[in-house]
Amino acid sequence: MKIATVRLREYYEQASTTEKEIISYILANPEEASKQTIYQLAERTYSSPASIIRLCKKNSFSGFKEFSKSLLFEQAVRQSYKNEKMTDVTKVDSVKEVVDKVTNKNILSLEETASLLDYDVIDQCVQAIYQCEKLVLFGIGASLIVAKDAQLKFTRINKMVYVAEDWHTQLLMAKNMTARDLGIVISYSGETKEMIQCANTVQENQAGLISITKYGSATISKMANHKLFVAANEYAFRSGAMSSRISQLNLIDILYTAYVNMHYEKSIEILEKNQIKKESHTDD
Repeated sequence: MKIATVRLREYYEQASTTEKEIISYILANPEEASKQTIYQLAERTYSSPASIIRLCKKNSFSGFKEFSKSLLFEQAVRQSYKNEKMTDVTKVDSVKEVVDKVTNKNILSLEETASLLDYDVIDQCVQAIYQCEKLVLFGIGASLIVAKDAQLKFTRINKMVYVAEDWHTQLLMAKNMTARDLGIVISYSGETKEMIQCANTVQENQAGLISITKYGSATISKMANHKLFVAANEYAFRSGAMSSRISQLNLIDILYTAYVNMHYEKSIEILEKNQIKKESHTDD
């Protein structure tokens, strides 16, 4: 089921004035909006049914009917989950409250990310990873951690992945890519200037490009051949990526597992070969 509110929230910045009015009303009154007809919604938002339908289609719904069902479903199954448990962490919270809030925020992020994934794009990404000669990953900060996790996973099945710790080396690797190679740029905002420069260099060398960014119209996602999106609602004090990092790691797990599944027999054979057995030692 597509999650309506996250799609509208992420689309807001690129929406027209009329669309922003519709989105603002729905996000402020999701339960009420989920029960309205298209004519009632148009009246409340001073818009037209045609504007609402266009907005629905721009956010990957077939029309208002599918959008309305998605919004209604979302409110029914997640009202208490989202409204009661997803408040921001405060300085007076107990350890238990912090545990509950952070855990449920991460769960929500994973659910929303799943709703944003296009299965055909996942399949295309896996095919591109399999066919490329050299796979190069780009990311800084928390996204670099995600890139290194991907490197470890794919190396286990004999798909060599290149990751550098510092940005200048990443840029050098981008400069040495060819049309036979594939780059994956990981950037939650999709606007990190260093990653934009790397993506530009990958493009200049005619190599393939996969982007992993938040849902919306980011600079890096516009440049990519294959666009993958994550959703995250970071806390107000966001001192470092939290739920966004979880969503990115989950997406890497999906790509890796789909890759193994697509080439199951060969992958299992390689995994068995590369398994490092640890001897257990007992005290005399």
